[in-house]
Amino acid sequence: MRTLPVFPDLRAFLDWTESRGELARIPDPVPVRHEMTAVQLASLRAGGPVLRFEAPVLDGGTRSAIPVVTNLFAKRERVAAGLGLTPDQVPGFGAFLAALRSPAPVEGMRDALSRWPMLRAALSTRPRVLSRAPVQQVEAAPDLSALPVQVPWPGDAGPLVTWPVVVTRPHGSEPAQVVRYNLGVYRAQVIGPDRLILRWLAHRGGAAHARSWARAGEPMPVAVVLGADPATLLAAALPLPETVSELTFSGVLRGARSELVPARTVPLLIPAQAEMVIEGWVHPGETAPEGPFGDHTGYYNAVEPFPVMRVSAVTHRRDPLYLSTVTGRPPDEPSVIGEVFNDLALPVIRAQIPEVRDLWLPPAACSYRIAVISIDKRYPGQARRVMMALWGMLPQFSYTKMLVVVDDDIDARNWDDVAWALSTRMDPGRDVMILDRTPMDYLDFASPLEGLAGKIGIDATTKIGTETSRDWGQVMALDPIHVERAAELLARRGLAR
Repeated sequence: MRTLPVFPDLRAFLDWTESRGELARIPDPVPVRHEMTAVQLASLRAGGPVLRFEAPVLDGGTRSAIPVVTNLFAKRERVAAGLGLTPDQVPGFGAFLAALRSPAPVEGMRDALSRWPMLRAALSTRPRVLSRAPVQQVEAAPDLSALPVQVPWPGDAGPLVTWPVVVTRPHGSEPAQVVRYNLGVYRAQVIGPDRLILRWLAHRGGAAHARSWARAGEPMPVAVVLGADPATLLAAALPLPETVSELTFSGVLRGARSELVPARTVPLLIPAQAEMVIEGWVHPGETAPEGPFGDHTGYYNAVEPFPVMRVSAVTHRRDPLYLSTVTGRPPDEPSVIGEVFNDLALPVIRAQIPEVRDLWLPPAACSYRIAVISIDKRYPGQARRVMMALWGMLPQFSYTKMLVVVDDDIDARNWDDVAWALSTRMDPGRDVMILDRTPMDYLDFASPLEGLAGKIGIDATTKIGTETSRDWGQVMALDPIHVERAAELLARRGLAR
């Protein structure tokens, strides 16, 4: 399946991008406050490369000796490459992951041998524990002010760590039980040289682990990994089931076993090949007001209390890199990653809802607020059944407030096609389903209640059986033979595009 090399660390991936002309070094001094954001977004919207800022400028005018790497996954091709794939291989890899989750029974020796790639992937989830690691070449005193942490937007409350992979485990687990670990990408606000605010929402794994430690009345060990390898970054960002550990799953994405090392001051295993790790503790009930910060909605979020992490150590490579990103109204780097994850998740969705032919989460709709689904429709009411199944399938879809279901002759990723289906196959009085007081991302300021909002499902499919009492119109289409001949004629005359 993999056609690209294994990337054991961030540097290997950067070397690969540079060999392809996909990395640009910026020697100019660029302030981490606001100006770096402007450069990142301008480059991303021009389809630009990975950026390496060689002379980031901290507040006060001091130049940091730590280069800042941004826009790592600002193009679909680089997101796929982080998975070891070309873009056209992503759907096939999604089908493989779906089979890995629910493998079919083995039928004979030949079938068993054909599944060796699946077995190899399963073995890749078993980590290798090292005694020494690059990420611990230097152990520094906790001083987060020395890091080139961005202040992305003018209304932001302060420095914000934007690509942290936060490692936690539940109370009652052992450090060696990595299958019980959770990796999450949570916003981390710097509020002092040895203090961070970790913004994890209540439904996320890190928050669930924190509750388990709080119930026991004990502080929770936490590690914030900066500059992890691509597979670890993408595994932490994937909406995996709660029973799947992102740390072990990263081995499947990487195509090689994860390498871990015991943290210095907290009882956790951490990625050995990362650039930096911030270690510390979250004490029960200790919170601080987080925000406001610019978010993926294109608005600043409200100020709310979130847990404080007391930093106990910072370890890093001798010449570390600082990985950063910017979140805002799409297009941004998270929305590009979301587009690829859309294709990766489609086979998993089809395994649960077989009639689904395609699903598109428009990036402009904050990557998940709207979904368009094409189905192979066979019976009345099928579109509504698909809506209910999708809303209840994964926690992430509970935040999708508009679903549009179309037939499989409609390109679900083409707004013109979808608009035609809406205008010719949907009646507002019959084909719109409204739900009230359902779970919603509290960052949705349009919702009347924080965390609760309505949902709308629109059936823009052809109506069949008892769904209509009228004869349905026939879609116009030319004979394919004539279409082919027309293309040949125009090509001969040099008129084809």
